[in-house]
Amino acid sequence: MVRCSNILIGVVNLLTLIISIPILLAGLAMQKQAATECDRWLDIPFIVVGAFLLVVSLAGLIGACCRSTCLLWLYLFVMFLFIISLFFFTVFAFVVTHKNVSEAISGKGIDEYKLGDYSKWFQRKVNDTNTWNKIKSCMQTGKVCKNNNRHKIFDNAFKSVIHEKPATGVQRGCCKPPKECNFENESHNVWKKPENGTYSNPDCDAWNNDENSLCYDCQSCKVGLLEDLKDEWKRLTILNIILVLILIIVYSIGCCAFRNNRRDNHYRKYR
Repeated sequence: MVRCSNILIGVVNLLTLIISIPILLAGLAMQKQAATECDRWLDIPFIVVGAFLLVVSLAGLIGACCRSTCLLWLYLFVMFLFIISLFFFTVFAFVVTHKNVSEAISGKGIDEYKLGDYSKWFQRKVNDTNTWNKIKSCMQTGKVCKNNNRHKIFDNAFKSVIHEKPATGVQRGCCKPPKECNFENESHNVWKKPENGTYSNPDCDAWNNDENSLCYDCQSCKVGLLEDLKDEWKRLTILNIILVLILIIVYSIGCCAFRNNRRDNHYRKYR
């Protein structure tokens, strides 16, 4: 007899199977077309996610529709591990992005933030020379400062012009020297340092007008990156919570389908 839970699990896994194919193909295409290391960092996650969805969806689809108890058990076991992993990652993301919740100041600029405002895990990542060199290389290759609107990015309040997208933390921290340096802005991304100037902020000495240097070696650049990452991870945390809830519902339906399979197989065995 056809069971409702088996039908639902079959439909869900058919949809994820269809979704997995373009994800897998996109990963393979990116791997072939990538010209730089920055272009390659997404291809492996796409391939892994696509292959994972493909295999798990097939197991769930065959297990539910063909009454294969073993495949459905494997499907539920992998789903359980995935839900647990996603839950712990969500908790981790919440912890590392909410270190300075009580210290947050509305409208605070990049110059006012310090690396100490962020979690130790984030600090270790950006302070690691090898990691930062890779990040810096990707920002240089992506030319994050090339097409900036000067009047938007260098506005004292860092507010966007009407109908324009606000500058990101990376743009504010990496594409200009800190305000306390008091450099004179001569043109786009070109700042004149005062002669014989001495600065308490090492970022002032680190600034260079070369488009491949700018403030990529500044602490403010690392802070800008972390501020963007923190916002992205907060949004990711919300999505993960929703996804965990959906997966728990699907997992519960899968358990019902598994119980149906065992019951049906038991009846067929002793008929």
